[in-house]
Amino acid sequence: MKSLAALNKYFLRYWWLLALGVLFVIASVLFQIYPAIAIREALDKINETVESAGSMSEADWDGVTSQLVNFGLLIIGSSLISGFFTFLMRQTIIVMSRHIEFDLKNDVYKHYQELSLAFYKRNSTGDLMNRISEDVSRVRMYIGPGVMYTVRTVLMTVIVITIMLGINVKLTLLTLAPLPVLVYVIYKVSDMINKRSLKVQAKLSDISTYVQETFSGIRVVKAYAQEKKQYEDFKVEADEYHRLNERLYRINALFMPVMLLLIGMSTVITVYVGGVQAIEGTITVGNIGEFVYYVFMLTWPVASIGWVTSIVQRAAASQERINEFWSTQPEIVNSNPEAAEYTGEIEFKDVSFVYPDSGIRALNKVNFKVKAGNTLAIVGKTGSGKSTIATLIGRLFDPTEGSVTVDGVDLKEINLDALRNQLGYVPQEGFLFSETIGNNIGFGLDNATQEDIEEAAKNAHVHHNIIDFPNGYETRVGERGITLSGGQKQRVSIARAIIKKPRILIFDDSLSAVDTETEDIILNSLAKMINRSTTVIIAHRISSVKHADQILVLDNGEVVESGSHTELMELEGAYKKMYDQQLQTEAEEQV
Repeated sequence: MKSLAALNKYFLRYWWLLALGVLFVIASVLFQIYPAIAIREALDKINETVESAGSMSEADWDGVTSQLVNFGLLIIGSSLISGFFTFLMRQTIIVMSRHIEFDLKNDVYKHYQELSLAFYKRNSTGDLMNRISEDVSRVRMYIGPGVMYTVRTVLMTVIVITIMLGINVKLTLLTLAPLPVLVYVIYKVSDMINKRSLKVQAKLSDISTYVQETFSGIRVVKAYAQEKKQYEDFKVEADEYHRLNERLYRINALFMPVMLLLIGMSTVITVYVGGVQAIEGTITVGNIGEFVYYVFMLTWPVASIGWVTSIVQRAAASQERINEFWSTQPEIVNSNPEAAEYTGEIEFKDVSFVYPDSGIRALNKVNFKVKAGNTLAIVGKTGSGKSTIATLIGRLFDPTEGSVTVDGVDLKEINLDALRNQLGYVPQEGFLFSETIGNNIGFGLDNATQEDIEEAAKNAHVHHNIIDFPNGYETRVGERGITLSGGQKQRVSIARAIIKKPRILIFDDSLSAVDTETEDIILNSLAKMINRSTTVIIAHRISSVKHADQILVLDNGEVVESGSHTELMELEGAYKKMYDQQLQTEAEEQV
C-alpha cells in the first residue's frame, strides 16, 4: 500500500464525494438489511397462526393477510430505497474515481513533457503509453470499485454478523464457516485470471505490433514476395493467442460454479442446523428465513474480498510503475523565469559532450562563434557530431564539458522558454502531427493567421503543392490522411520553423530530401529571414552551405577546418575533398 499513498492527495481533493459515498453506502446497507427483519416477522406470524389453529387448512388467514401484505410492501419499498442509495453511492464514489483518473492522466502527461530528451531515449514509447493508459486504468479500479466494495463489505459484514450473533452464536458460526473458504478460492481464482489475462494482453500487443509493421511495410513485403511467410508467422502468433485465451476461459469457468457451491453449502447448513434448533425452540422459524437472507447478503461482499485484494495488488504494481516516472526529475530545468529578447549570437567554448546512456563521445573541445544575423554551416561525415551541436544550441542536453552561450550568457543561466520561443528548428526527419497541413505549419506560432501560414508555406516553397490538394490547407496528414512525399514533409517542417520569424534558425540536414533546384528556391526565399536570423545549417551537400559566412568541418567530434567556402577551397583539405567528390557524383548521375 506504500506506493498507493501517492493517491492520498487526490482523495483529499475530492473528499466530499468520498464522504457522501460512504453515507450512501451506510443508507443502502441499512435499507437492504430491513427486508430480513420483515421476512422473519412474516414467517413467525404465519407459523404462529398455523400453530394456534392446529393446521394450515383450519388457520384463519383473514386476520393476517393485511399484515403479510404490509410486510411485502415494506420489503419492496426498502429494496427500492436501497437500490436508490446504491445508485447514489455509485454516482459519488465511481464519479470520484473518474475525476481522479482524469487528474492523474493529466499530471502524468504534464510530467512527461517536463522530462528531458535523455528520458525519452531511455524509455520506449509503448512503455510510456502503457503507464498513462493501462496502469492509470488499473489504479482507477482501486480508487473506484476497490474503495466502494471495501467500504460496503466492511459495513455490511460488521452489521450483519453483529445481528446474527445476537440471534444465535452457534448457528452464525456454522453458517459462515464456508465463507472464508470462498474468500480464499475467489482470491486464488482471481489471481490466476489476472496472470492469464496479462499474458493474453501481452500476446495481443505482440500481434498488433506485428500486424502494424506488416501493413506499414507492405511495399517491402510485396516486393520480396513474402506474403505467404508473413501469413504463416501471423498464424503462429494467432494460434498462441488462441491457446492463451482458452486457458483464461477455462479458469473463468470455475468462478461462478465454485461461488454457487459454497453459497449452497452455507444455505444447507443454515436450513439444517436452524431447523434442528427451531424444533428445540432455541430459535424461531422466522430466524431461519432471516439467516438464509443474510447468507445471500454476505455472499457477494465476502466473495469480493478476494476480488478487491487482486485489484489492490494490480493497482499497487501499476502505481509503483507510475511513481517510478514521477520520481524522475528533468535533467534540463529552467533556472531563470525572467522574460528576455535575444539577438542570437552563439558561442561554443571548449564544448565536449558524451551521451549519458551510450557513453559515446560526440564532441571534443569544440570552439566557434557565430555573430548575430550570420550563417554558420556545419558539414562532415555521418556520426561526426553535427546534430549534437544543434541539440546543444536548443539545450535539449547540457554539455559534458565547456559552455554554450547565447548573447554571451551561458544557456544554463538564461530563460529556457524564452530561448526556445525565439528558436526555429527543422529536424532531419520531418515529423508532422496527425492534423491538417495548416495546423502543422501554425504549430510554430501561437494564434497564427491564415496569412501567416500561407506566407511561411510560400517561403518554404510548398504552397503550390498544398493548394493542389482537394482540401488545400485543411488536408489532414498522418496515418489516416494523405501521404506527403519526403520533400513535402521537409518543406512543411521548414514552414513550421520559419512562421514565427525566429532569432535563431537551425536546419539539421533538413534539405536532404529535396533536389538541388528546390533547395536553391527555398534558400533564395529564405534569404531575407536568414539575413535577420542567426542561422545554423547542418548539411551533407556543399551546395547547401556555400553561401554561409562560416563553415565548420567536423570529424569524430572535432573541428578540423573552419572558414568561408573560398577559404576552405584554398586549403585543399577535407572540405575540398568532399566538394570534389560531390561534383564527381553529380556528373556521373547526369551521364
